[in-house]
Amino acid sequence: METMTVLAYDYPVLGAFLTMMFFFVWIVWLFLLFRVVIDVFRSDDMGGFAKVLWLVFVIFLPYLGVFVYLIARGHKMTERDIAQAQAQKASMDEYVRTVAGSSGGVAAELEKLAALKDQGVLTQAEFDQQKAQLLA
Repeated sequence: METMTVLAYDYPVLGAFLTMMFFFVWIVWLFLLFRVVIDVFRSDDMGGFAKVLWLVFVIFLPYLGVFVYLIARGHKMTERDIAQAQAQKASMDEYVRTVAGSSGGVAAELEKLAALKDQGVLTQAEFDQQKAQLLA
């Protein structure tokens, strides 16, 4: 009796596609599960008992718990995400303002020095010294 040598693995393209699709759907579901658990802890408008009930619901009936949470509290999840993004943007804008400064550059500093010289606060020698420092 002759032995047959298998040269290729018989795994159709549709089977590979479905396997990959199920894998990615599972990853998306895990992402949603962790987002819901994090949002339960992050929520300020729920008390401790409500948080425990949501966590028990999500842990013991994960598919149903996640989808019910998204339907019942999805809009508040979005509001919290928007508020957090706005707070981060405001913090970044404030940081950039403090680092960049609001002096307006060398030209604005020269204008201030000229105004001080015109008011008599600075002498011509002091003005020239400060101007040389700015332009150096």
